Amino acid sequence: MKEKNTRFRLLDALYIAMMIVPLLACMVLKVLTTPQGEGITISGAQIYLTIPMPVMDLTITASQITSWAVMIAILGLCLYLTHGLTVKPESKRQLVAEWAVEKVNGLVSENMGQRFMAFAPFIASIMLLSAFSSLTSLLGLFPPTSDMNVVAGWAILVFVLITHYKLKGGVWPYVKGFFEPVPVFAPFNIIGEIATPVSMSFRHYGNVLSGVVISTLVAYALRSLSKMIFGFLGNFTILQIGLPAVLSIYFDIFSGLMQAFIFAMLTMLYIATGFPEEEYERRKAAKAAKAAAN
Repeated sequence: MKEKNTRFRLLDALYIAMMIVPLLACMVLKVLTTPQGEGITISGAQIYLTIPMPVMDLTITASQITSWAVMIAILGLCLYLTHGLTVKPESKRQLVAEWAVEKVNGLVSENMGQRFMAFAPFIASIMLLSAFSSLTSLLGLFPPTSDMNVVAGWAILVFVLITHYKLKGGVWPYVKGFFEPVPVFAPFNIIGEIATPVSMSFRHYGNVLSGVVISTLVAYALRSLSKMIFGFLGNFTILQIGLPAVLSIYFDIFSGLMQAFIFAMLTMLYIATGFPEEEYERRKAAKAAKAAAN
C-alpha cells in the first residue's frame, strides 16, 4: 500500500511538472534570447531557428515553441485530473474532471445534437488550447493566438471538417449548393465558402493581437508620463501601477477566454449546420436497400 502511494505521488509530481516546466522553459528561453532595447517594440513572434528546406525555409518561432509548451501543459493537466479515477468520486480533482466533461458534453449536445457527441473531446481541446495560449501573455510570453499562422492553421483544420461533413450528402448536392438559389450567385457562394476559415482566423487573431498592442501602448505611455511628471522618480514608473493590471484582466483574461469560446461555438455551428442530414439519411437508406437486394 505504501509503495502504491509512493508511486501515485510520483506520478502526480510528474504531471504537475508537465504543467509547469515547459512554460518555465519558454520564459527562460525568452529572457536569454531577447535582446535589450529602448522604447516600445511591437513585433511578431521571435524567430529562434531557421532550418533550410528545398522549397521554403522552416522557421521555428516563439509562437510554435509556446504552442508545444501549452499542449504539454494541457496534457499534464488532463493526466493529473484523471489520475486515480474511481467509480465513486473520492477526490476534488475527479469532481472537477467530471464537471468539465459534463459541461462540454452539454455544450456539444445543445449546439450540435446527439449525432455529434463524439466531437466533445475535440471541442474541449480547441477551447483549452486557445484559452491557455492567450493566457501565456500573463507570463510575459508571446501568445500563439496573436500569430496569424497558428490561428489560421486551426481554422483550416476546422474548414476541412466542415467540408467533410458537407460531403456526407454526396459530391453533387454539395456542388449544386453553390448554384442556389440561382446560378448567378455561384461566385458569391464560393467566396462565402472560402471566407469561413478566413473570418474565423482573423476574428480570433485580431482580437488577441489588438489587446497586446493596446496594453503595450498604454504601458509605454504611462512610463513616459511618469518620467515627465515625477522626474527621476519616474524610473519607478509610478503611474504604471494599477491601470495596466486592469487592462490585463480584460485583454489577457476575459477577451482571451471569450475568443476561445467563440471559436469553439463557431466550429460547432458550422459543422452541425453544414451537415445535410436529410440527404445523408436518404443515401444511407438507399445503400442499405441496395445491399439487402443483393
